[in-house]
Amino acid sequence: MKIELKNVSKSFKKIKVIDDVSISFESGHIYGFYGRNGSGKSVLQKIISGLYTPTTGTVLIDGVDINATGTYPSNMRVLIEKPAFFPDISGFENLKLLADINKTIDEKKILEILELVNLTEEKNKKYSKYSLGMKQKLGVAQAIMEDPDILILDEPFNGIEQATVDKLTEYFLSKKKEGKLIIVSTHIKEDLTKLSDKIFVFDNGKVSEAKNV
Repeated sequence: MKIELKNVSKSFKKIKVIDDVSISFESGHIYGFYGRNGSGKSVLQKIISGLYTPTTGTVLIDGVDINATGTYPSNMRVLIEKPAFFPDISGFENLKLLADINKTIDEKKILEILELVNLTEEKNKKYSKYSLGMKQKLGVAQAIMEDPDILILDEPFNGIEQATVDKLTEYFLSKKKEGKLIIVSTHIKEDLTKLSDKIFVFDNGKVSEAKNV
């Protein structure tokens, strides 16, 4: 699978947030987006996932212009900004509702993912009672539980303790070996150096490939 951005720009009220970006991503790799908060990382991830339409330029996924055709891969999952869940039911029940949409995984798989993100003890707690870190873990869980071919993650380790970060890092690396395409953004460079084959640096709307990973 291949994602290509060709001369992509994005402006909000005449302020250019993404400026003429042309880069590509292929299966079997993890790509890192690095830059300070507000540098455009999340905006470009939203463009790639079809949540934003570029002001100019083209996004191709396996040669298909996703904005011109309105065709988006069913095997893509995204975690960008704050995930939204039902507050009055448990973390497990929230994931079960999502899993029931496509019916590709069972309750056993959901429990395995909750174990991976170290939420087993809190699986029956109402989401409204979750801490920031627990909410972030559940967001990661919903993104990965159906084993997507394309995974786009915005600050996935935000508020998560190191033990879970280490487990998820190993998980993402194993998925790379399986041929998945993963794009991770963060403002913490150390997280990216452990994961990424390539790191793209964001600065004032411009994106450049880092020479040393």
